[in-house]
Amino acid sequence: MSRIPFPPMKYPLIAILRGLKPHETADVVGTLIEAGFTAIEIPLNSPEPFKSIEIAVKMAPEGCLIGAGTVLTVDDVNRLADVGGRLMVSPNVEPDVISTAAAKGMVTMPGVFTPTEALAAARAGATGLKFFPASALGPSGIQAIRAILPPDLEIAAVGGVSDQNFGDYAAIGIRSFGLGSSLYKVGMDGAAVRTRAKATLDAYDAVYGGKR
Repeated sequence: MSRIPFPPMKYPLIAILRGLKPHETADVVGTLIEAGFTAIEIPLNSPEPFKSIEIAVKMAPEGCLIGAGTVLTVDDVNRLADVGGRLMVSPNVEPDVISTAAAKGMVTMPGVFTPTEALAAARAGATGLKFFPASALGPSGIQAIRAILPPDLEIAAVGGVSDQNFGDYAAIGIRSFGLGSSLYKVGMDGAAVRTRAKATLDAYDAVYGGKR
């Protein structure tokens, strides 16, 4: 199976909305899209996640990548497909989960920490890898593992990453990130998210500028 490519994005940043509730989805997701985010992840350990994902899918313009995080089973993948999700993010490497999502045309970003996990995910056909927790590996750890990986894999740093340390990862060529609590925390409304989104994208622009 050919690898599903990571779509080109001005800002290759995945907004992780853990804990988002369905009635908050339109406000928060709409704010992020308006700000410039085009990838949204709603983890499945959120309240009624598939309902929120379906709302987000229906409101998002073409070209936005909407999907789920904390995807653990093939059944999760099938339910995600049923509501129109196109992004599958998992905390681990489960080949059946990755291959099923890829067969449904989803962008897949399994979580890895070791060379063994990273290579297993690549063999399963993952679009890219979510190095998590990036704060524990650090840029040097990710760089060392990246040297043995297929060059067409998208590499994202997730966990302990924020607008405060984009530069550390830019130094090793990482341009994609998953952003959770630095961007959204449970209970935040659209106005609060807008402030964090602007600060995040301003910081990304300051670091990467015309290099995207």
